[in-house]
Amino acid sequence: MVRHGNSYYSVESRENAIWVYRTDTLTKLKRNGTRVWSPPQLGWNRQDIWAPELHRIGDRWYIYYTAGQAGNGFQDQRSGVLESLSDDAQGGYADRGMLHTGDDVATGLDPKWAIDLTVREINGQRYAVWSGWEQNTTNDRTPQHLYIARMSSPTTIATNRVRISSPTASWEDGTELDLQEGPTFLVNGDRTFIVYSTRESWLPAYKLGMLTLASPTADPLNPASWTKSAAPVFTGNDAQGVYGAGHASFTTSPDGTEQWIVYHSKTLNSPGWDDRVIRMQKFTWNADGTPNFGTPVPN
Repeated sequence: MVRHGNSYYSVESRENAIWVYRTDTLTKLKRNGTRVWSPPQLGWNRQDIWAPELHRIGDRWYIYYTAGQAGNGFQDQRSGVLESLSDDAQGGYADRGMLHTGDDVATGLDPKWAIDLTVREINGQRYAVWSGWEQNTTNDRTPQHLYIARMSSPTTIATNRVRISSPTASWEDGTELDLQEGPTFLVNGDRTFIVYSTRESWLPAYKLGMLTLASPTADPLNPASWTKSAAPVFTGNDAQGVYGAGHASFTTSPDGTEQWIVYHSKTLNSPGWDDRVIRMQKFTWNADGTPNFGTPVPN
């Protein structure tokens, strides 16, 4: 979810393509939708289009997305980037290729499995954060960690990845898979947070955790600069029929006075992805500057 000018923009993957929507009303999201990109028939990014993110950087729009190849399950997922051809978020996009998410940025060889990539500028320098595997493997149940790297441009990663967090807390211990995914930056004044999803996205146990950058001058590439929350920061509310909470983004009311979290949850208390819906509600800030997401409001 992105607010720009007098409009809200949202982005989604469906029908093996990426769509961008524009609306003037936050609670009426899927209006004026345009398919802005379809994958090639051949290549690393021809199938399994996931988790697009829309970012305005300078006078262009960038869509960071996940894709893979058909026939290998989800073991070939990598992260790519599209760049708009104009300042129109719903106009044409050029595919700028795969981003390097491995340990040999000098050659660009052997990018590692990577999904849900997001970007943010911190102290004048842009960084990418994503969910990935330590090694490429045929086991799609391997743990997912959060990695960070510095970028030299919106389309180029300039450093080797650094692992900044792993799913080691008791509340991240999955039934089938241990993971951290869906990272999203949230900034309040000089405080920087990464809100992420943990537990399995197809289960009601899906929830949000948070990393906090130690100080405005701390090095984001140093794992010691990030502190994990002691507990989840946002969970589902079974009593209200809100099963799980995941992959959030953040925006404001039109006048900028209200903070809103936009996220997805399930409508059924059983495994599966097909019952997910988009939800949103206001949140506030605690006295120490951290976010207070409260509990999910009823349907």
